[in-house]
Amino acid sequence: MFKPSRLFSSLALIAALAPLGALAGPDLQESGFWQDEVDSGALPPVTERVPDMPLIVDMEAKGRVSGVQGGTLNTMVTRSKDIRQMVVYGYARLVGYDSQYQIQPDLLAGIENDGQKKFTMRLRPGHRWSDGTPFTSADFEYWWKDVANHPELSPAGPPDFLRVEGELPTVSFPDPLTVVYEWSRPNPNFLQTLAQARPPFIYRPAHFLKKFHASYAAESDLMAEVDNARVKSWAALHNKRDNMYKFDNHELPTLQPWINSTSGKKIRHLFVRNPYYHRIDSKGVQLPYIDVVEMEIVSPGLVAAKSNAGEADLQARGLGFRDIPILRKGEADGGNYRTFLWSTGVASQIAIYPNLNFAGEVWRDVLRDVRVRRALSLGINRKTINKALYFKLAKPGAMTVLPASPFFEQGNRDAWADYDRKQANALLDEAGLTQRDAYGIRMLPDGRPMELVIETAGERQEVENALQIIADDWRDIGIKLVMRPLDRDILRNRVYSGASMASVWFGWDNGLPQSYTSPSYLAPRHQEFLAWPKWGQYFQTNGAAGETPDMPAAQKLMELAQQWERATDDATREAAWREMLKIHADQVYAIGLLAEAPQPVVVNKALRNVPEKAIWAWEPGAHFGVHRPDEFFFEGGEG
Repeated sequence: MFKPSRLFSSLALIAALAPLGALAGPDLQESGFWQDEVDSGALPPVTERVPDMPLIVDMEAKGRVSGVQGGTLNTMVTRSKDIRQMVVYGYARLVGYDSQYQIQPDLLAGIENDGQKKFTMRLRPGHRWSDGTPFTSADFEYWWKDVANHPELSPAGPPDFLRVEGELPTVSFPDPLTVVYEWSRPNPNFLQTLAQARPPFIYRPAHFLKKFHASYAAESDLMAEVDNARVKSWAALHNKRDNMYKFDNHELPTLQPWINSTSGKKIRHLFVRNPYYHRIDSKGVQLPYIDVVEMEIVSPGLVAAKSNAGEADLQARGLGFRDIPILRKGEADGGNYRTFLWSTGVASQIAIYPNLNFAGEVWRDVLRDVRVRRALSLGINRKTINKALYFKLAKPGAMTVLPASPFFEQGNRDAWADYDRKQANALLDEAGLTQRDAYGIRMLPDGRPMELVIETAGERQEVENALQIIADDWRDIGIKLVMRPLDRDILRNRVYSGASMASVWFGWDNGLPQSYTSPSYLAPRHQEFLAWPKWGQYFQTNGAAGETPDMPAAQKLMELAQQWERATDDATREAAWREMLKIHADQVYAIGLLAEAPQPVVVNKALRNVPEKAIWAWEPGAHFGVHRPDEFFFEGGEG
């Protein structure tokens, strides 16, 4: 499904655009949703709302059907903060992945890539924020000068992806439609970071946020706003108002396909079509096709039941493999939906992360012994888990990239992944863990029984079921597994602080890397990789927090990540990827159980343009985002 990338040519990603007047077919069609506002003069006509050079989508060329505007799409999330999924699903990015996972301009009219050192971004003339204010280079300039480089708003300075070996870019704004980022060394991470599920937003609606900035607002007005918001300073106020990813401020202008129209905490949030959205179809219909998205916040245990009852028009989040039987039964019993089975893009459906930065010295030393990690992996009967939980539809094995990636090697998936109790016991004996108590549990060097506490987010029943099977397996090699379910945020905070001995999560979000994909997440650079949170903190804070990696293999991963960044050809990048994957396979930093389990996707029978076969992945792809929900529509325009 992947094509060779031309991402790093000297002049890459020049958009193939036509001026609006060059459109074939009918003129732009006014939205019925906004007709009353247009008639009253509160909103200009659609011909004045779309950019002079909109992004024109040829649905037929994409194998899709041109749609009609209208309808309300219902979907669910399980936490109030997850209304941010509308930014993920909306997937309006400066540049973004297409269906073949190649990066293309989106909000930008085009971008010139000069040797990965200089990126010249061209904005769309006439493009506007959702409140009708022009979107120009001034919005990039405001973020760069007044947010990213302001000591009170960004004490750590601009984000890490803009630093190349400590060097920040030279950023210039030659005219209202041009923004230039330039480094003396290549920055191959730049474009793919802009295309992420959680984008960095290197621009802001300056006209809105200046009202809360000490450099622009009158002091008396600003202090009144601070008091009203009940915060301690103008910087806290600005940061509270500047929440483009959280998407919970209905007053904050956006460039996403839908606008949050609901303020405060609600059970249901409504998102209405952006009247100034930059994308149209080749028939002159402004996207998104769907007028309103209604997002309901429900208990995690209710997502499958409510989907089965027909209360979701599009749902995958909150659904798992275990829900397929009930969803298929509801479909067969006359439910007004279809259940698609997509592939998953994570490197492992379930992965156990021994915390190499655990605060307890004895257990930390034990977990840092690669023989112990290998034994833990060899002591798991993955075939039993696959049969019991996934009806043999998943692929057992260690955590590595998926077969769709050119870096997939079966040897990496097989490494230390066979069920071999004899070898596991031998490795644990070799590690000096030979003493056992009366129950057959091995003893730690300080005399305590080897009770390995694994903490979970308590959100996926298959995780708990798998750990119950593993508990029986590990008892045969003298290790007692203790499972501790926690809230997701509590779990992460415990891991990051070193209080968690081991945890369970998915594998790498991006199991589909290409040569242009940064292998940064394979190196100890991110605390989000739960096996080395403090090493990640050290890198992310430039040494201000955390611990420096002190294990040779981890240090080698850091060197290889830097080699990839400095490389000037694909061959060198590919070699770095392959060596890093072999190190992970050998060192078993994360104990993967199985991969490629199907992801159920519930789709209303009247909803069109939703692919029946696709990949459900956070990176790359932003879950539904890469499949462009703004192109989904209800037959007849009624949801």
